[in-house]
Amino acid sequence: MKTIHKISIALLLTATVLSCGKGFLEKSPQGQLTDEQVSNTKGVEWLLIGAYGLMNGNRDGTWGNYAAAPSQWLFGDVAADNAHKGSTLSDQAVMFDIERHNPISVNEHLSTMWNNYYEGVTRCNTTLRQLKAVQEAGGSDVFTSERAKEIEAEARMLRGHYYFFLWRVFKNIPYIDETISTADAASVPNNVDVLPKIEADFLFASQNLPTDKPLGEVGRVDAIAAKAYLGKVYLYEKKFPEALVVLKEVIAAKPNLETLPFLDNFDINTENGPESIFAAQHAIDPDGTGDNGNVGDMLAGLYGSAPVSCCGFFNPSFDLVNAYRVTPAGLPMLDNSFRTNPYKSDFGLTGADKTNYSVDKTIAFDPRVDYTVGRRGVPYHDWGVMPGDGWLRDPAFAGPFVGYKQMIDQADFTGNVSSTSSITGLNVNIIRLADVYLMAAECAAETNDLPYALARVNNVRNRAAKLPFKKIDGVNAAAYKVSPYGSFPTKEYALNAIRFERRLELALEGHRFFDLVRWGIAKESLEAFSAFEGSIISSYAGLSFEEKDTYFPIPQDQIDRSAGALTQNQGY
Repeated sequence: MKTIHKISIALLLTATVLSCGKGFLEKSPQGQLTDEQVSNTKGVEWLLIGAYGLMNGNRDGTWGNYAAAPSQWLFGDVAADNAHKGSTLSDQAVMFDIERHNPISVNEHLSTMWNNYYEGVTRCNTTLRQLKAVQEAGGSDVFTSERAKEIEAEARMLRGHYYFFLWRVFKNIPYIDETISTADAASVPNNVDVLPKIEADFLFASQNLPTDKPLGEVGRVDAIAAKAYLGKVYLYEKKFPEALVVLKEVIAAKPNLETLPFLDNFDINTENGPESIFAAQHAIDPDGTGDNGNVGDMLAGLYGSAPVSCCGFFNPSFDLVNAYRVTPAGLPMLDNSFRTNPYKSDFGLTGADKTNYSVDKTIAFDPRVDYTVGRRGVPYHDWGVMPGDGWLRDPAFAGPFVGYKQMIDQADFTGNVSSTSSITGLNVNIIRLADVYLMAAECAAETNDLPYALARVNNVRNRAAKLPFKKIDGVNAAAYKVSPYGSFPTKEYALNAIRFERRLELALEGHRFFDLVRWGIAKESLEAFSAFEGSIISSYAGLSFEEKDTYFPIPQDQIDRSAGALTQNQGY
């Protein structure tokens, strides 16, 4: 059951706290809570729920939170080679600046990302300060030492998450913890590496959270989530041996990936299942509004006659779709030969050719393509056959494809789609088990344990081979094939295969740009992508990627408010 919480809290900073989740407390009080009201165990628990509330990226209403989406579709996929911002060129043109890596510091989406996630940090810090005050006050209304440690660990886990998302986008950010007053926070500079502090929060959480969900509530974080996130941070720090240790612990605590259906990750009936490790919880309010739903992805709704429609943003690229083409052996085209004679669906066709278009069922595809991307002529969820332009805003600008993973079946619409038909209650997985397998494979390859790396990649591929094939009039929609690798002959080959597998498995889940940056191949990858994609749609040609483009500018309004404490990122 999805439950919803709204709390308005006045404590040092006035903040609207929005939270939702499955299995959270069945409470929904409203109104102002004073300092006195939160100076007790109940108040601290409410503050903690409020800290969870920012996981859906929504700080102040349904519209405008796209850059803060937990899926990170704008920064993670549109800024990479997986997707275009979509819609029309003039609609949210500042998103196109992010896609083309030429944003300026007053770009509204940078401010949204900064403000919303620092609001999450503030809520975590408020929880930690008030927890300390309650415990130090003594008396009868205090937490047990066990619950107090859990609350501290939950708050620090969430704080680490909010900071990690900020760090990946902006790199040079101010670090503010619970010991810094609200008055002093504005003068904290951004000249210190915050990644060790983020690591410390996850380490503390991994050591002090239980393996079961605190209070038995499925939306909360646990030790497994903390270890997975700690391993992820170690990976970003290139601490490969340390990362591999904790990632192996996560893998050992979970069922074999090959036994867990891929589609359960994107099914509203099976979310929070065994593959889900850390997820933003979403729900549609009982009155049909979507403030607690997946508001960050609402623009990525389809368009026109699509059952869930909004704005036609977030269109998968030709490059991504063709990356799912396979060799006769059922393996990825690691040499990027998938860009030769590319598949374009009905793009560029006119007249009778356009009207009479039919899917070429002979193309050899990894079956994950049709559970990641919607393409004309192929069944899409249970909505029927994807009709092409009827579900697209401007295919001449953004291409002929739509996203698949962020949508739900029509059979599940009741209670799970907003009254405006643009927001769903589908959770967003921030870390799932396949991601952990591939991070572990990468760490193993980096430490020259190629057999372990091979086994983990093949677990992912063997699971993909179990996907049901999409059919058109009873015939497979493609020559589907996905096979395990026979060997990883060298470290270089292994890393190339692992990187390619991350793209295929985790496409449109917000990882790609940050992966390219940490691998040090963003420039070569994105410029090659631009050359290919631009040969089909000229708007995407001519990208020149510089070192500064590995992160984004600090919002100018934050620099102005800091009275000189914050300095702009180099190059902007």
